[in-house]
Parts: sequence; structure tokens; C-alpha cells
Amino acid sequence: MRMRGLIRKEFLQIVRDPSAIAIAFLMPVVLLLLFGYGVSLDAKGVPLGLVVEHPGAQTTEFTQGFLGSEYFEARHYPTLAAAETALGRAEIDGIVHLRADFATGLLRTARAPIQLIVNGVDSNTARIVQGYVQGVWANWLERRAAEQGLRFAAPVQLEQRVWFNPELRSRNYLVPGLIAVIMTLIGALLTALVMAREWERGTMEALLVTPVS
Repeated sequence: MRMRGLIRKEFLQIVRDPSAIAIAFLMPVVLLLLFGYGVSLDAKGVPLGLVVEHPGAQTTEFTQGFLGSEYFEARHYPTLAAAETALGRAEIDGIVHLRADFATGLLRTARAPIQLIVNGVDSNTARIVQGYVQGVWANWLERRAAEQGLRFAAPVQLEQRVWFNPELRSRNYLVPGLIAVIMTLIGALLTALVMAREWERGTMEALLVTPVS
């Protein structure tokens, strides 16, 4: 059988040309590190603009939920137009607008609408920002009800448990899939590299007519 001879020939070529070893072993590690640390679907430190038309105790207490959160990098803007300009320049990803009647609406009708403007170019980040803002709003309502001696509780409580990825890190499910993709790419690249070298050396015809057994 001539299979042993062909395998020996390929090993000798690999030893003589270390670039194949680098492609086979170093490139997968480099690509895995680049994609593993560079690609992330987590949204933390999202730049968010806060526009408060009439600052007061209620608005300050509400905006503290954004300023003290690791998920937002909140900054104040004097007017809605200035915040919209920053949103158009991609300086921020969302705007929380509290109108001048925010505090009075809470006192009179217990209703105070909040305007949320989100950059929809990145739909994943936009949905995450919406969920985070709703969470801050719900927590603030709960604290406010507790301060007033009221019970703020939903009729149905959801007990959530996350299996296998409790911290909800996107890398935990992206990296295993990337391993399969990278190894597939490396295999195709090595095969193409071997064929190209055979053509460069003029030994492709000899390889085609060489019987394996």
C-alpha cells in the first residue's frame, strides 16, 4: 500500500514548511480568542440620554435608577432636541424623556407617562434597552409604593430560574458554536492550501495519477 508513503510525504512537507502548522494550530486559537472576546450580544454600559424638563424630587429619585445601574451610562441633556441630535450622531443609544408635568401627574392622577426613544439600527440592543428601562420603571414604582405604605404586587408572580447559563452571558453559547465553525474553516483552508502548493510545485499531475494502493 502506498498510503503510508503519501502520509510520510505530507508530514515531511509540513515539517519543511511551518506555516501549515501555524494555520492548523495557532490560527484556530487566535480566531477563537478574537471572536470569543470581540463578539458579544450583552448590553452593558449602554449610553443613555436623560431629558428632565422640570427637575424635582420625583424625577431625581427616578433617574437615580439609571445613574446607579451597570447597564447604563446615563448623561443629562438640557433639551429633547439636544438629546435627539446626540442620538442621530450615535453618541447615545436611547433617550428617556420626562415631561414638565411628570411630578404633577403623579400627584394628581397617579399617572406620569415616560417617553422612550431608542435607536433601532441595532434591534437586539434596542430590545434590551427597552427591557432595562421597563425594569427601572417597575423597581421605582415598587419603592415608591412601599414608601407610601401601599402594597405593590402583581396578581401573578413569576419565579424565574435559568439553567446552564445563569449569568446570561452570550459568550457561553457563542463560543461552542464558533469552535465548530472555525474548525470547518481551517479544514477547508488547509485543503485549499495543499492543492495550491501542489500546483505551484508542478506536482499536481503526479499526485493525480498516483494510485493510493
